Order: sequence, then C-alpha cells, then structure tokens
Amino acid sequence: MFKKETEYALRSLVYIEMQTQLGRWPGIVEISSEIDTPPPFTAKILQRLVRMGFLESMKGKNGGYYFNPDKPPIPLKQVVVAIEGDKIFTGCGFGLSRCDENNPCPLHDAYGPIREAIDQLLSVETIQSLAKKDNPERTLSRLKGI
Repeated sequence: MFKKETEYALRSLVYIEMQTQLGRWPGIVEISSEIDTPPPFTAKILQRLVRMGFLESMKGKNGGYYFNPDKPPIPLKQVVVAIEGDKIFTGCGFGLSRCDENNPCPLHDAYGPIREAIDQLLSVETIQSLAKKDNPERTLSRLKGI
C-alpha cells in the first residue's frame, strides 16, 4: 500500500519508540537488523525523519535515535503525508488524474469509503500507540515481517 520508504519509516519509528520507552537509544545497525531493512536506506530515511522533526538523534558512543518525551504522539497519517504526500487520501483508486463526482472512474463509488477508512485509521493510530500494542516480542516479529 505504501512506498518502501514509508514502510521502513513506520517500522523504524515504532521500533525506536519501543526502545525509547525502555530508556534506550538504538543506532542504525540495531534498528535495521531488528526490523530487517537495508542499513544505508534506513539511515537515509531516519536522517530525513530527524530533519522533519519526527525524532531526535545523538551522535557518539552513547548516541542513537530517540523520541522527545515532551512532544505529542505522532499520527501515522503525519508520517505518510510527510513522505508520500496526500495522494492516498485524495487520489483516484483507479489512478486517473481526473476523477471526481462529475467524472468518476469505475472504482469511484467503491473506493471512497476505503479511502475514508484509511484516512481514519492513520489519523487515529500513532507511532506510540502501535509501540504499546501486544507484547514486545510479537511486535518485533511483526516489524520484521515474520
């Protein structure tokens, strides 16, 4: 459903939040190993997320990635829009550039409720809420795609 960059960003952020809750700041090698992503691509994604203000990083021996506890929870929609734009929430399910009530595509009526449900889900769920679901072992195995 999402680009690889978005998938890796979401998985990385959830993992980092899980570790932040434990008082740990994981580095790129640990993060990419634990969520089964390529380290160089994951590093670029995380650098971009730091620049966007989604998380913090500190270099050095005790450094790593972490969340500022004073910031509010981050809705998944905010991350998706930052990386991919809002096309998933506004675009045509058939991929047409001109699709609206006056010029509907063959999927228009069926796709509208799906698009709204995705918008609702990604607006309600946060990185922090996902990090708290289930037990940590199950969440970690899911982050790896197992």
